[in-house]
Amino acid sequence: MSSSAATGSGRSGARRTRSTRVDEWTARFESPMTTYYLLLGIVGLLVGIGLVMVLSASMIVSLKENDSSFTIFLKQFVFALAGGLALWWSSRRSIAFWKRMAMPAVGASIVLLLLVLTPLGFGFQGNRNWIGVGSLSIQPSEVAKVGLVLAGALVLERKRALLGSIKHALIPFVLPGMLLIVGLVMLGHDMGTAMVICAIAVGMLFAAGVQLRWFALGGGLLALLGMLAANIGNNRMQRIQIWLDPTQCAPGSDLYYGICRQSIHGRYALADGGWFGVGLGASREKWGWLSEPYNDFIFAIIGEELGLIGTLTILALFAAFAVAGLRLVTRTDDFFVRVATAGICTWVLVQAMINIGAVIGMLPVIGVPLPFVSSGGSSLVTSMLAVGILLSFARSEPGCSEMIAAKPSRARALLARIPSRRTSSR
Repeated sequence: MSSSAATGSGRSGARRTRSTRVDEWTARFESPMTTYYLLLGIVGLLVGIGLVMVLSASMIVSLKENDSSFTIFLKQFVFALAGGLALWWSSRRSIAFWKRMAMPAVGASIVLLLLVLTPLGFGFQGNRNWIGVGSLSIQPSEVAKVGLVLAGALVLERKRALLGSIKHALIPFVLPGMLLIVGLVMLGHDMGTAMVICAIAVGMLFAAGVQLRWFALGGGLLALLGMLAANIGNNRMQRIQIWLDPTQCAPGSDLYYGICRQSIHGRYALADGGWFGVGLGASREKWGWLSEPYNDFIFAIIGEELGLIGTLTILALFAAFAVAGLRLVTRTDDFFVRVATAGICTWVLVQAMINIGAVIGMLPVIGVPLPFVSSGGSSLVTSMLAVGILLSFARSEPGCSEMIAAKPSRARALLARIPSRRTSSR
């Protein structure tokens, strides 16, 4: 055989090898388990990064307030464990279970939101959106997101044949359901959460197949309501005015060290980080310059300590979360699953966009946490519970549960390699 023929056969063999590898990876992506493990991996990475960054961002504040650098981190770690249990439990439920729980969940959410208006409720940073009994406190608006998703998906499924009529699309899901929840949230002056809840409803209606022309009309109405809500609170309206006219935050102005301080130092942190960051734990803005460094503005600390690479990693993980949600929506024939998945994904992604947009200056500072990453027990536990619901939907994909059950665990695989006494005696 000539050398040219041998070279040609070698190249064709290499091409076949590459083609085989591509086919193998494509087959893996098309596996019924892909969505399940993709969601699990993404959320695990986000929670893990969040714990590390909460520790780093909170050490100075925690030491000052609690005489220990680890107090805030340990609380968040406990919440992460509770969220992991909630995720595990919810991922093992059936679709029928979530349908049965839909109406009780939204009913309990409304009761909890009403309790905020009683002496059990208390405020934090201008928002009255918490209830507490002793040392236990929860944020009912986070629970309301889960209730709205489940109840809304169930209502829209039952009215599926009538959704061509805008009246049936809105009643009772939007009127009075969503508006009642948003109204109770706004009574506590929590505009950020109200915006996320409205976005959840829009995402679910879109997934349900409501005609697009109604979204344009609804968008204009929501914008009008948002302007009215912004004018209710002076602080809230001032933040929007500053966003529209950043020159009000010029050095030396009255607002520079006041309401502008948060957004200015958030961008300082991102600028200081550059490409690769100043190093984990080496942030300067967390030393009293940036308010809420471990909560609403934790993305700024990520940018400062881990640089552009760190922030792009967070963005990539949320983009992968969107891909996993889209994959789940397109691969199911269950209308309830499709609409509920759209609601949960809209919740996580819109909240992430509002948080990150506020940090980088593309949106006004509204005050919502970065899902899975920011410090906060109610947000973390309910978000992980919602992901558990998505995992239960993913397990319902034909063949997924059987493949997961048949797949040996790593522990069993390692134990199988250890020779037993019987084997060694032979």
